[in-house]
Amino acid sequence: MKRREFLIRSACGAGAALLHSTGFARRAQAFPFALRPLPRKFSAADTVTLGKTGIQTSRLAMGTGTVGSGHHSHQTALGVDGLSRLLLNGYDHGLRFFDSADSYGSHPHVAEALKHVPRDKVTVLTKSWARDAAGMRADIDRFRRELGTDYIDVFLMHCLTEGNWTEQYRGAMDVLSEAKQKGIIRTHGCSCHSIEALRTATKSSWVEVHLVRINPVGAFMDSNPETVVGVIKEMRAAGKGIIGMKILGQGEMRNRQDEALNFALGLNLLDAFTIGAESISEQEDLIRRIAAA
Repeated sequence: MKRREFLIRSACGAGAALLHSTGFARRAQAFPFALRPLPRKFSAADTVTLGKTGIQTSRLAMGTGTVGSGHHSHQTALGVDGLSRLLLNGYDHGLRFFDSADSYGSHPHVAEALKHVPRDKVTVLTKSWARDAAGMRADIDRFRRELGTDYIDVFLMHCLTEGNWTEQYRGAMDVLSEAKQKGIIRTHGCSCHSIEALRTATKSSWVEVHLVRINPVGAFMDSNPETVVGVIKEMRAAGKGIIGMKILGQGEMRNRQDEALNFALGLNLLDAFTIGAESISEQEDLIRRIAAA
């Protein structure tokens, strides 16, 4: 791994913790929120459309990267058989959204699950750390081999932090645009790990899908909830596809799940959101909680 890439990845892993320790999360705790009735009933298996992409999938995406880095995560620790069974159990409950990434090491696990379901019935999302044209072109080819699929539904640039990233990484973006034209991917976008990068993504017409960190206590987010919600509203007005992540604050709201889910659903801004369960019982409990919100 190149030194620059190593530093960026390390910053993404440590950045949220640094913000947390400097009092950012304490300020976020003040965000006014309480459990309240939602305007309608929701289901994890609701069919949603990601912005203007035309891609229809389930409201809940099955995350495979809780604390994921170095080609490992809490989910991949279950092994290929264990995680693929978890994905297939979700499929049996109406979940149609597989959220993977190269840095999680979850491509083989998703590939195993894809062997047992119709490919056109699931949405496969993955993320690349490539920052130049050659690296992105290589990742697109490798990811399709690892996932065992001819095409990838949602392909994201992973963990962007620079405020000028749309200028700095134009080569990688152009490769993804070309891949979309060829039908190799269906849509492209990004996940951001700084408020500057998030605001830049919101203004970019190239970004069709955003993966955004959001929860009511500000845990492991780009800024406080009020600020991030304001940016998400801009995304919604621009017709972007919006997928929430860190809904449970990377485990910090594990004992406050109903509050976190009520917040995410009550925003009425997210097309879908991703949560990584670590067992079938946890997954099924999450499905029940969403239905009861």
